[in-house]
Amino acid sequence: MTSLFDLFKIGIGPSSSHTVGPMRAARRFITELDESGSLPQVNRVLAELFGSLALTGIGHGTDRAVLLGLMGEQADTVDLTTVDDRLAAVRSEHSIPLNHSRQIPFDEATDLVFHRDQMLAFHPNGMRFTAFNKAGEKLSSNTFYSIGGGFIVTEDEAGKDAAPSGGVAIPYPFHSGAQLLEIGEREGLTIWQIMLANESASRSETDVREGVMRLWQTMRDCTERGMRSEGILPGGLNVRRRAPRLVERLRTGGSSDPLAALDWVTVWAMAVNEENAAGGRVVTAPTNGAAGVVPAVAHYYRTFVPGADDEGLFRYFLTAAAIGILYKENASISGAEVGCQGEVGVACSMAAGGLVAAQDGSNFDVEHAAEIGMEHNLGMTCDPIGGLVQIPCIERNGMGAVKAVNACRMAMHESGGHKVSLDQVIATMYQTGLDMQSRYKETSLAGLALNVIEC
Repeated sequence: MTSLFDLFKIGIGPSSSHTVGPMRAARRFITELDESGSLPQVNRVLAELFGSLALTGIGHGTDRAVLLGLMGEQADTVDLTTVDDRLAAVRSEHSIPLNHSRQIPFDEATDLVFHRDQMLAFHPNGMRFTAFNKAGEKLSSNTFYSIGGGFIVTEDEAGKDAAPSGGVAIPYPFHSGAQLLEIGEREGLTIWQIMLANESASRSETDVREGVMRLWQTMRDCTERGMRSEGILPGGLNVRRRAPRLVERLRTGGSSDPLAALDWVTVWAMAVNEENAAGGRVVTAPTNGAAGVVPAVAHYYRTFVPGADDEGLFRYFLTAAAIGILYKENASISGAEVGCQGEVGVACSMAAGGLVAAQDGSNFDVEHAAEIGMEHNLGMTCDPIGGLVQIPCIERNGMGAVKAVNACRMAMHESGGHKVSLDQVIATMYQTGLDMQSRYKETSLAGLALNVIEC
């Protein structure tokens, strides 16, 4: 099964599927060439982008990601302070160091091709890498798909069940919300305990706890940077960072407002996604476009819920991950496949259920809150203006985080059960996404992207 640490990944903005995924694919292609002994023969690499990766690739930083991946960089470790200078050198010198190795010719105009009118069969986010030798002969070629949340598969892997990592058997495999509830009832376990047992099958509980706290610290650092960083976001829309001004208002009198807690939730979410839009270090949760929701609700728990502690945060992240896994394995977390309901909608559902668990709510309340969180995001399109992860993405994270808090409260205040199950709403979300026209799924061909002038 998907691990918590697969779902929550430390990376860079602005997009998990358009930045992190292509970076991982490019690096994997070059690394496999190196491992096969073919890398010394490579004299040219052709990178081709298809579908949504081509249509919104520039705004989502896909061009930058591909170059960094070919250089051997990883999203969680690349030095962000050197990225601009290194990419400028590639473009001015028309050469690129493959996998931290030797330089080869690379002309971005001919070697990085955007096929805006072509889409590969398996997924809207397709890319192909081809390596040639000095004589122009093809050495190797591979097609990858970025399927959301930074996850990638090759053409051969597409549509197949992934092999168990390391062959490790987990004690409580689950593939639906109903199974989660049944396991909990049968074994006397909460959802977070089920997740902990599964994660502990491949690493110690201490490692799990330390890993979760590392993710939380990265989220906190990102939030703090976003709350103090001012200026205009890159990309040409001239979108001004708003989080610092909102923070100042709250700190100089706005806290007396009876709805100040919700204002803080909005600020925390927007701060993260302004950092993401600037290409900063974020935690994919479950995507970069929706990276602000889960940390904002975690901040809400620590700041405004009486008795909140790190143990509650641990329950929060494990439970949110369990919910996210259900969406990834039964539907999609890719905006290019199902629209923003698969990004902010899923993040809202995860955070709502996680917040119930943080407050020691029951498994049934967790499932109910997660269902509410998605039910009221069904049909949400992905139509970023200018192909940038800015409008409506930044505000949408604030709205999603507030919805998550409200969904948690609704579920915990209701004792009479509910009509719609989490499994039913997941199935509905996926079918809705498949029915949605591709113009509304991260192509910037309709919706706000069409009806709002960019400059």
